Amino acid sequence: MSETTISAAPVRRPGRPGLFLQVVVASVLGLALGVFAPGLALETRWTTDLFLRLIVMAVGPLLFCIVVMGIVGAGSLRTVGRLGAKALLYFEVMTTLVLVISVGIALAVQPGRGIVFMPTADDAHMVSSYARNGHLLHEGGVTAFLLSLVPRSPVDAFAQGNVLQILFFAILFGCCVSQMGEAGAPLVRLTEALSALFSRMMRFIIMLAPLGVFGAMAMTTARYGLDAIGHLAAFVALYFLVIALFVVGGLGTCLRLSGVSPVGFLRYFREELAITFATTASDSVLPSVMAKLEHMGVDRQVVGLVVPAGYSFNLDALSIYLGLAVIFLAQATGTHLTVWQIVIMLATALLTSKGAHGVPGIAIVVLAATLAAIPSIPPASLVMLLAVDWFIGIARAVGNLAGNCVAPVVIGAWEGRLDRKRAAEVLGRS
Repeated sequence: MSETTISAAPVRRPGRPGLFLQVVVASVLGLALGVFAPGLALETRWTTDLFLRLIVMAVGPLLFCIVVMGIVGAGSLRTVGRLGAKALLYFEVMTTLVLVISVGIALAVQPGRGIVFMPTADDAHMVSSYARNGHLLHEGGVTAFLLSLVPRSPVDAFAQGNVLQILFFAILFGCCVSQMGEAGAPLVRLTEALSALFSRMMRFIIMLAPLGVFGAMAMTTARYGLDAIGHLAAFVALYFLVIALFVVGGLGTCLRLSGVSPVGFLRYFREELAITFATTASDSVLPSVMAKLEHMGVDRQVVGLVVPAGYSFNLDALSIYLGLAVIFLAQATGTHLTVWQIVIMLATALLTSKGAHGVPGIAIVVLAATLAAIPSIPPASLVMLLAVDWFIGIARAVGNLAGNCVAPVVIGAWEGRLDRKRAAEVLGRS
């Protein structure tokens, strides 16, 4: 992962409240407007529309750069095939497992039950930019799905904002550049520069997050009342609870099996987790995470390979969000999902989530691409989740960081490149 990867938290100026506080205030104001002046609240949809369009404008090129740099940075996968294969196997097994479990939890808890969603033409228009990912598997079967992954031209993929096609082109581009050696160095530098450019652009755009949240909260409250807000708050609480269970239960078990103390490990990375919680971004702590992993006894080669690759391909918390969100929206819109549709959704989510780390607003884009696999769920229902996406992003960032701190330990233990005595000594002093 390039050091130019985006940091979601803009620089805070002295005397100016932090972005998190601005989002909280905007949510409260939007809630109040929706309750006391619902007619006026419905006129604020342009604020959310503006925010979504800005994200769509920049997210495609930025996602392309991040995926390409992630592949180039993990170029050692070619020379240390066994280590790379084990890392990728671990990533896929873990993300698949948490995705399936999150769907099971959502089906059992039914967080979207009780909401009566009534989409309008304006809602559908607002999120139309996110839904341009083709119709997956419901027309033409598997062959149509495979063909839909390949853009007619790279320009067309970016012009349509088609996440799946952008990912396909980025993976192909990154693999080819990584094999070009010195001849590909100018392309790598260009991609790094473009990544820095679009990262800075996204930092400006994300400063408008309070505006988008204000409009989404006002519209949701005006249209569906306080009951809908209660359901959204319950969904956020459920997501935080599932992430906590994943960190404590899932990752804690992985650490125990690797011979590492989960409590000591959590204490060891408390500063990095706290920074990520406060900023909803983990890129700024990447150097610290890698240095600490080496210091506690994980082999340098394992750290250098697994951590950067994990930042693009090991997004456990995002997978949990996709599983919960799709079922929530299905329940909120009264959509019955068959077992086959759920399987399609899981397969699509595993693909669309790759490379989605560190991009503000990308979760909504990825969710829209996932919903394209289940066209019976109205894409306009995404407006509801946009109102609380910033708060969900806190747990999402922390969960992804925790997963990428644990992955090198697991791979190191699997490869016999973890100094358990050193780890016990370091963690005991933390």
